[in-house]
Amino acid sequence: MRNQYFPQDTCLLKFLSRPLNRLQLELMADSESEHNNIHRDFYIPTYILAPNASSNSLRLPDVPTCPVLVFVNSKSGGQLGGELLRTFRHLLNKYQVFDLGDEAPDSVLRRLYLNIERLKGNGDHFAAEIEERMRIIVAGGDGTAGWLLGVVSDLKLSQPPPIATVPLGTGNNLPFAFGWGKKNPGTDLNSVISFLKQVMNAKEMKMDSWHILMRMRAPKVGSCDPVAPLELPHSLHAFHRVSLSDELNVLGIHMKPRVGHIREGFHTFRGGFWNYFSMGMDAQVSYAFHSERKMNPDKFKNQLVNQSSYLKLGCTQGWFFAPLVHPSSKNIAQLTKVKIMKKQGEWQDLHIPPSVRSIVCLNLPSFSGGLNPWGTPNSNKRRYRDLTPPFVDDGLLEVVGFRDAWHGLVLLAPKGHGTRLAQAHGIRFEFQKGAADHTFMRIDGEPWKQPLPDNDDTVVVEISHLGQVKMLATHDCRAKSIHDPTSQFSHDADEVDSDEENSVTEERRKFGAADTFKIPDEVKRQNRSHGRKPRLWALLRNLLAFRLERH
Repeated sequence: MRNQYFPQDTCLLKFLSRPLNRLQLELMADSESEHNNIHRDFYIPTYILAPNASSNSLRLPDVPTCPVLVFVNSKSGGQLGGELLRTFRHLLNKYQVFDLGDEAPDSVLRRLYLNIERLKGNGDHFAAEIEERMRIIVAGGDGTAGWLLGVVSDLKLSQPPPIATVPLGTGNNLPFAFGWGKKNPGTDLNSVISFLKQVMNAKEMKMDSWHILMRMRAPKVGSCDPVAPLELPHSLHAFHRVSLSDELNVLGIHMKPRVGHIREGFHTFRGGFWNYFSMGMDAQVSYAFHSERKMNPDKFKNQLVNQSSYLKLGCTQGWFFAPLVHPSSKNIAQLTKVKIMKKQGEWQDLHIPPSVRSIVCLNLPSFSGGLNPWGTPNSNKRRYRDLTPPFVDDGLLEVVGFRDAWHGLVLLAPKGHGTRLAQAHGIRFEFQKGAADHTFMRIDGEPWKQPLPDNDDTVVVEISHLGQVKMLATHDCRAKSIHDPTSQFSHDADEVDSDEENSVTEERRKFGAADTFKIPDEVKRQNRSHGRKPRLWALLRNLLAFRLERH
């Protein structure tokens, strides 16, 4: 392989030709050493990333310890997203750092893994090692992270890379749960180098993924592909119009015939989340914040300002004075019937207290900027209500209710928690005609205004466990695994029934974020032909060695 060489070396040689004092030489040597270490550990050669790269492109002498792909939402965090993008591109190969505003992650990953398969077929062991050690960094808000998680899940790669998240949003619940912090990071060289080293030393954890199916009558105003009036978030970006003959028009065997049968004008959409799904007044405040930020983006370029504006909107929306300004007809119990799945295949009604105005379905112990609404149930709650601590990989959602913002402030206390309603493998909301014509919903920090039936129709939202994704976490993170040896509940973890999993349709196994990655037939044939060559050469070498021994 070619010796390691970088374009920066040309400037370095010119700089070295000048007279330098001892301190300058020492500083320059330290800088060069640090830069070489970064390339040795994280750099991916261009020929791996770009199928049409020149054969003379950089080849490293050794496989990097921790090759990373970096995805940055340059619009997140005010100016920070763009600054972070420039710093990563300065430190690494610019072709391994992607601006999500320029190219979608499914396009990037599909091109990369197809090229890796071709290289592996040509006997490139370096490419195979890169694939095995690959890690992904995504910098953005929770919605951006959810977008990338959905893509990686839907591609169904043979070796899906684990993912680390950089907190560039307002809430940053995903990064906080896995130990990456909730404050916007530094964008200077030292801060980014420090983060890269943390990624290299991070542990892998599995996290549950949750699938959503929503059935509703198509909006009468605006395009339906995607549903423009709803302005759905990235994690639901795959929502689309489906034909009457499509099996997606039926939510599944759990639906009542009156609800699940195909009717003209009805459509089924799908998506997913990894942190939380919420509905009610908290989502209403979030929707007001996002609407305000969309109309006046220049006023929301600082995390502290964003959080202050969020608090003000909570007051103006009546979240702190809900009993006075929020009609009881919009409380959760009056809006919807709720069913939960405590055991696989068995649905039962869930009682919602009349005063609850917001309901949150949690996957992680981090909500609204790092708060833990579920808390840790004491021994009595565990014994009499069969409640457990919130694990991120136990196949259970924690369902919590809140009356108003004052109720939410209880979470600031050391053992504070919301109203624990249930833990379940799935949950379903059925909305029928009532006093409200809409409600607000939110997934992983991204809200939308959801129209409700104005006649005898029914809107159904069903959430079910889909699978798991690999995350990167610091060793002292808040997220806990049920399989951790220190957990007394590890023996209670539900195992996935392979027969049950195989019985689920392909459409219900995916979020709709990307098509499954498939290796083209010509690449498969190429891999098979190249796979036979090493065996043939080995046979000839053995035969030659045998003949030499005889002579």
